[in-house]
Amino acid sequence: MAEEQQTPEEGQEAEAEGGEKKGGSKLIIILIALLLLGAAGAGFMLIGGSDEEEVAEEVVEEQPAAPVEIPEAYFYELPEMTVNLVSNSGGSRFLRLKVNLELQSEADVVALEKVLPRVIDDFQVFLRELRVEDLQGSAGTYRLKEALLMRVNQAAQPLEISNVLLKEILVQ
Repeated sequence: MAEEQQTPEEGQEAEAEGGEKKGGSKLIIILIALLLLGAAGAGFMLIGGSDEEEVAEEVVEEQPAAPVEIPEAYFYELPEMTVNLVSNSGGSRFLRLKVNLELQSEADVVALEKVLPRVIDDFQVFLRELRVEDLQGSAGTYRLKEALLMRVNQAAQPLEISNVLLKEILVQ
């Protein structure tokens, strides 16, 4: 009966001790679970990754590093072009363009020089029909490069120009 007749202070102390025991046991269980999950995850990563790493290391050791061969390319710089753009507002808008053409051989450079007036004429006719909206953003730049590549290959047949490299694009 002595236990049943505790003073209010003793009752609060007993509850506090009991509350700490319950909270402490939950905390210990959670910590143990987290440790087990972390250990299992780390073990899985170490076991799963070791085979791939060993195979990759073996492949690297067996094959000596070969130098990367970069295909030889020749570039031809076209003269700077400045053209009027089509403008809906009535004001004058201009495009200044610097372009390099990528060729396969030095003989192609000589052959391109022979048909250069035709290439420049095709570029001029095409560029004069462009609007400012056609040149906006990276998509506009990409479309411009593709259109110029198509036109230069048509004008310089049977030459094969592999790429059009834009050095400068300025819209005023």
